[in-house]
Amino acid sequence: MSAQKRSLRMTDLFDKQHNDMDFKGEWKECFGRPEKAGTWIIYGHPKNGKTSFAIKLCKYLTNFERVLYNSLEEGVSLSLKQAFVRENMMEVEGRMWVLNREPVADLLIRLEKQRSPRITVIDSLQYSGMNYTTYKKFKERFPDKLFIFISHAEGKQPAGRIAQSIRYDANVIIRVDQFVAYPDGRYGGGKPFVIWEEGRERRNF
Repeated sequence: MSAQKRSLRMTDLFDKQHNDMDFKGEWKECFGRPEKAGTWIIYGHPKNGKTSFAIKLCKYLTNFERVLYNSLEEGVSLSLKQAFVRENMMEVEGRMWVLNREPVADLLIRLEKQRSPRITVIDSLQYSGMNYTTYKKFKERFPDKLFIFISHAEGKQPAGRIAQSIRYDANVIIRVDQFVAYPDGRYGGGKPFVIWEEGRERRNF
């Protein structure tokens, strides 16, 4: 019989240290002070600013940790390169890396290496071949890492069973629509983030 885990006293709970990120400005208004672990999901329809927002977010996250971006859907395409150029991602050279359609099984091995990046973006969930069992394996094996999944949408919800399951489990949920990111998370914030003002104005014209 396995040993029963000790219950926590209130002092244990309140004294526990959490490794959070000291977001500032519009990022704090959007997300509060999120932990460097757990799961986020970003979802939306094509050509609404989903990838642009994810890249902006990655750039900001490099202020706190190194970031790995696994481009499963587009690969190292011209459109992805253009998106990186628009955000001047050369500024974070050495803090962020891009993978060209790396299978999830290989990504798992990569993340087990010492000093592997703490934050991983998977773009997109629908191209990953992951199911909920695989997702839980990632979470259980890397409890101190942050995984950000980018997903297609059906209506105002993430597309597919796995995306819906992750949405219910995620620490931060971000719906992107008409170049605005709408956050819903466990760390405060909640203010919408305008990705591209001109694009939003065109859509609302």
